[in-house]
Amino acid sequence: MDELTPKTHQEAVAVFRHGVIGALTQAQMDRGQLRTALRQLAKQRFRPPGAKATRTFAVATLERWYYRYLKRGLDGLAPKKRSDAGRAQALTPELRTMLLDIRREHPHTSAALILRTLVATGRMEKSALSTTTLRRLYAETGLDRLALRDGASPKTRLRWQAERPMALVHGDVCYGSSLRIDGQVRPLRIHGLMDDASRFVLALEAHHHEREVDMLGMLVRALRRHGKPDALYLDNGSTYRGDTLATACARLGISLLHAQPYDPQARGKMERFWRTLREGCLDFLGCVTSLHDVNVRLWAFLDQHYHRAPHAGLYGRSPGDVFAAAPPSPRFEEAAVHDALTVRIRRRVRRDTTVSIDGKDYELDQGHLAGRLVFLCRSLADLSLLPWVEFEGKRFEVHPVDPVKNSRRPRPRRRPELDESVPRHPAFDPPKALLDRASGRKPEHEENAP
Repeated sequence: MDELTPKTHQEAVAVFRHGVIGALTQAQMDRGQLRTALRQLAKQRFRPPGAKATRTFAVATLERWYYRYLKRGLDGLAPKKRSDAGRAQALTPELRTMLLDIRREHPHTSAALILRTLVATGRMEKSALSTTTLRRLYAETGLDRLALRDGASPKTRLRWQAERPMALVHGDVCYGSSLRIDGQVRPLRIHGLMDDASRFVLALEAHHHEREVDMLGMLVRALRRHGKPDALYLDNGSTYRGDTLATACARLGISLLHAQPYDPQARGKMERFWRTLREGCLDFLGCVTSLHDVNVRLWAFLDQHYHRAPHAGLYGRSPGDVFAAAPPSPRFEEAAVHDALTVRIRRRVRRDTTVSIDGKDYELDQGHLAGRLVFLCRSLADLSLLPWVEFEGKRFEVHPVDPVKNSRRPRPRRRPELDESVPRHPAFDPPKALLDRASGRKPEHEENAP
């Protein structure tokens, strides 16, 4: 029940398209800058939902998505009909591995020569791969000849910062020393959200797990307190690559960005904060025995030291002062947050009118729903709320099953029994119909016919 996934394939495509052009919708651009940004984006390759291979998108396509999102939001990005089916070719894992191994062994050999040699030796078909596609593969995996020749990426690094507070928020997890609780050793994971422009920490929480739903819950609590950021910047780990965060951020109008793989320098601000947190707090936790004890120490460190201390990256100003001086971000209505983070799963109600959610049994008071396919709904914005059931546009509440109480409840019959006082209709007599057929006798209504 913790997985927030798109309801339909159309919404999955809309979430994907939002991830492609989401950063552009939040940026303030001068005349001509949008066209330049779209041209740069058109050079990148993306993997659409359900596709086995990556592909690029034309500038006109990206521009159409951009204006549709500005006009209609996420609904404007949902396609009426797929138009890209069958256009992208996929590489088999064996062929991909072989091509990458050859480039690593012969870093100065051209893609055309590698492809021509493999075709000549019969290891692959001539039409299986083009030279351009092979060059893109090597560029995506960092095996292009320029990078291999220089021994490093050709990208130039610059010191950068978001233009204002809440324009970009970093999210990450720090590993702490394990806790011993009731004789058991439990892991410690510190989840954090930090504003890029002010270095102000919007949320900091201790958990035992590193899960996508934990980051989502912390994000929701930060939204209620500080408002909506324009973009959320996470690492490239599989924990934050699922549909839960992507769908939630798309519905909330937040661009979800991921760092490039094997590029820790791009996350320098967050890594520097984790170092400060370790030196000032995590290394001195002592014998704490609960997550509550860890959290109160983390929050005291933020409120009493970090947010008040001068920061070198802010030219001597403190994160708290910089963040407080910025205009407040727009706030969400609670109903909008709950609707955006509602998970819907199709499931059949048991014959005893119960359903199971996260290993717990819940009961419906509507007996006519027994055996029906319904939607089990739950809001990730507040997991303490009871789930509910939706069927044919109506909402039905559920409550935990109480078997002892049910043993004393009356059991109303779903179908009435036959009323013996009502006279039997002569047209419905199954045994007599079979007897007439066996004896060759015509039915009474045919004998009495004129």
